[in-house]
Amino acid sequence: MNRKIFRSSLLTACLVLVAAIALIMGLLFRFFEKQIQTELANEAVFLAQAVEKEGIRYFDGFDSRNNRITLVGRNGEVLFDSSVDASALDNHADREEIKEAMKNGEGMSIRYSATLMEKSVNYAMQLADGSILRVSTKQYTVITILMDMLQPILFIMFVALLLTLALSSRVSKAIIEPINRLDLDVPENNDTYEELTPLLKKIAQQKEIIGRQLADAHKKQKEFSLITENMSEGFLVIDQDANILTYNTAALKLLDIVPPADKSVLLFCRAKEFRDVVSDALSGNRTENIMARGGRSYSLIANPVFEEETIIGAVIVILDITEREKRDTLRREFTANVSHELKTPLTSISGFAELMKEGDVGTENVIDFSSSIYDEAQRLIILVNDIIKLSELEDGSISFESEWVDFYELSEEIIRRLQSEADKRNVALHLIGGKAEVMGVRKILDEMIYNLCDNAIKYNKEGGTVDIIISQAKKGVTVIVRDTGIGIPAAHQNRVFERFYRVDKSHSKKVGGTGLGLAIVKHSAMYCHARIRMESAVDKGTTVTLDFPVP
Repeated sequence: MNRKIFRSSLLTACLVLVAAIALIMGLLFRFFEKQIQTELANEAVFLAQAVEKEGIRYFDGFDSRNNRITLVGRNGEVLFDSSVDASALDNHADREEIKEAMKNGEGMSIRYSATLMEKSVNYAMQLADGSILRVSTKQYTVITILMDMLQPILFIMFVALLLTLALSSRVSKAIIEPINRLDLDVPENNDTYEELTPLLKKIAQQKEIIGRQLADAHKKQKEFSLITENMSEGFLVIDQDANILTYNTAALKLLDIVPPADKSVLLFCRAKEFRDVVSDALSGNRTENIMARGGRSYSLIANPVFEEETIIGAVIVILDITEREKRDTLRREFTANVSHELKTPLTSISGFAELMKEGDVGTENVIDFSSSIYDEAQRLIILVNDIIKLSELEDGSISFESEWVDFYELSEEIIRRLQSEADKRNVALHLIGGKAEVMGVRKILDEMIYNLCDNAIKYNKEGGTVDIIISQAKKGVTVIVRDTGIGIPAAHQNRVFERFYRVDKSHSKKVGGTGLGLAIVKHSAMYCHARIRMESAVDKGTTVTLDFPVP
């Protein structure tokens, strides 16, 4: 823009300069031409008076160095000429200025030379006797003047051109400077040309619109980022060449991708299931698959992305379904275990009942069979009750209200209930500590301590001990159940809290139980927000610690 203004102003100045020189020269030429004509007329009047007074004799010895004087008779015959012998001149009756003077009393004419370099200005005046007095002078034409003045004119134009260059540069910069100083961040606050006001208003409006659009885009981008980054599911967007366009942190962790992830996703995960999903999605098909990776299970869901009818990429969602798979496995195991646990007592009951129905049982054996049926039925009832308790704990559907419970008092009551069983096995029960209260459901807390103590008695040695240690601190209450029993091998310690899991099945059958005691303890601890820890060594005993937070 600066160059354009500079060129325009320079060209304009040059054109104005040339036009001004031409106009001034034309005006001056016209001025001097009129001045010459006036001088010729004045001289003719002066000479006319002398000629009319003295006649042609006035020209005797007349010397005219500047202007040419000619006296023409009525018939056009040249009577006198100051420059040429009159007898050598032809008749002047046909000359323009002579004819005009004969008709109007005076006449004026201009005649150019053959080369147009010079012209003759003629003024004729009719005298009283009818003769014509003509005064003529030579004058250079404009072309001649220009040729004579070419050098000074060129010098003047060169100087003027230099001045024009300098001034045009300064003017163009001065014009552009306010535009360059425009602060487009606040268009409405600029002090500049009034002609730019509509443009600045338009820019301000566009800036406001763009600002709102950018704010909306940033807001949506932030919302999208917040949503995707807080998703536990992996989220990937790929283009038609399987290059990663967008991803979230979960996807990087699940696929073990190190950012920046701007390459093909197939370079980071080459599992067949994943490649099949990507290939199907980029072929235009919605697809799902399950992939095992690093000991975990992932559900892959891929949808193609279309632009009109062209596939431009795909969206892949990665779900970690390891826990769900484990739950399904546990559910299947639980169903199988429940079926097995129910089948054994039911088979016994059915067998005894069948023998009694056939009538082949003697009177003396009916009481034994009835006792066995009762024992098996009680075992079924205990098993069903434990299953119901476990289900209630998992679902959180327990309807009991929370209250302040003193663990020391609760443990004393549990010891009283288990004392007879401990005496049968020659196991000593010790309660250590003092009053310690927590807010919880008494029935659930009772089940937890009771099951731990019951297991500690059943799996103890002859003459062993069971210690219940209760302590209160600022952070909460700790309950420890410690025994001197057979202990649990390290390989089984992580699984003893699973449903129906038994370390030694033969020993478990001897001591009885449903196999759900520690599972109930685990889910009860989760319900009470307590932390459970176990330490055990074979033939040295087991210690289970429960940490209850204080609300």
